[in-house]
Amino acid sequence: MYIVGLIILAVTIFFVVKRYEIRMVLFASGLLMCIIALEPNTAFDAFATRMTTGGLITAILSVLAFAHVMRLTQCDQHLIHLLVNGLKKVRPILIPGAVLATFAINIALPSAAGTSAAVGAVFIPVLMAAGIHPALAGAAVLSGTFGSMLNPGLSHNPFIAELAEVEVLSVIATHSTATIVSIVIAAIALTVVGIIRKELSGHEFELEKDEDFKVSILKALVVVIPLALLVLGATEIIPQLAELSIPGAMLIGAILGMAVTRTNPVEVTKTFFDGMGTAYSSVMGIIIAAAVFVAGLQALGVIDALINAMLNFEAIAGYAGTFGPFLLAVISGSGDAAAFAFNEAITPFAADFGFGTVELGSIAALAGALGRTMSPVAAATIVCAGYAMVNPMELAKRTAPGMIIATIVAMIILL
Repeated sequence: MYIVGLIILAVTIFFVVKRYEIRMVLFASGLLMCIIALEPNTAFDAFATRMTTGGLITAILSVLAFAHVMRLTQCDQHLIHLLVNGLKKVRPILIPGAVLATFAINIALPSAAGTSAAVGAVFIPVLMAAGIHPALAGAAVLSGTFGSMLNPGLSHNPFIAELAEVEVLSVIATHSTATIVSIVIAAIALTVVGIIRKELSGHEFELEKDEDFKVSILKALVVVIPLALLVLGATEIIPQLAELSIPGAMLIGAILGMAVTRTNPVEVTKTFFDGMGTAYSSVMGIIIAAAVFVAGLQALGVIDALINAMLNFEAIAGYAGTFGPFLLAVISGSGDAAAFAFNEAITPFAADFGFGTVELGSIAALAGALGRTMSPVAAATIVCAGYAMVNPMELAKRTAPGMIIATIVAMIILL
């Protein structure tokens, strides 16, 4: 049955690359696979479950609603006007700068989708206004969304630490070099892609043309205040903000924007909730369809077949632990399943294969994160593509070279 799933997977990729309506393609493919597996309810259950995924929905809807308010109040235009002329002068470092900045923020906010939503609202429009191609701007933010590997709270780090009977910080110390080298490779590779594709200039985002436009630094700062509050809380620089949620930060930002610009509260409220609706349709809609697609792959046994194939190659455990999670993450949009499966079944016996437990476990987790960062169906990819207003596949094509090279180099460093 999984052979049929692989065929449908290939056809799905073809239609996505050809830019057919991605929600229709993913949903139809997932439903077809579930029907072939005689499990149509699996598709419907996946649809319903993803519709109400709490953390994902609250982050994405609130951030995009805030972005709509910033557009209404023109605070976003003030930020863009403030930065754009200076950014054009340093255009060669914009892409690596955005990648590294997102990576640093993702360490503090260890959610790829949440970081994409919060950071993308600021970075992507600014990069586009500086002349960066929309897809490259979105890919810059997406490329930095595996910084959570350096966060002690990431589920993989304590799991590996328990297997190896060491402290969590010891795990992070072991893979930190590979992780940092990976982000440097990602930043350089994406910049090279931009140069080759001629996407680093000449793609100016729509900017207000009023020559009398006077920049207000206060209004410009409103756009970045929610992100600053989240980072200050996550890093406990201001402990009182540690419990601040993404929706809370966005609501604070929207209220400040209304107060600073003296915009009609009725218009702000209407725009905020309209933004939530648009976010659900354009971004969550793709994420929901992607969940149905992954459910179809699972129903036909494609996911299990790939995991079993990875686990059966014990003789080449290092390669299986690297490229198994990587490939599965590209296909499913999440590297967690394969990484946890490998680390639970194989990593405890790492010494038998000539590897350290922490090293083998770390490469599985890191490879999964890197694969997810070039997956067109990953939530973070879909969020960034929504901001850039492009097909998620366009982002995946641009991040792929860096992620592939980084995976190979990380394997060499760790194993």
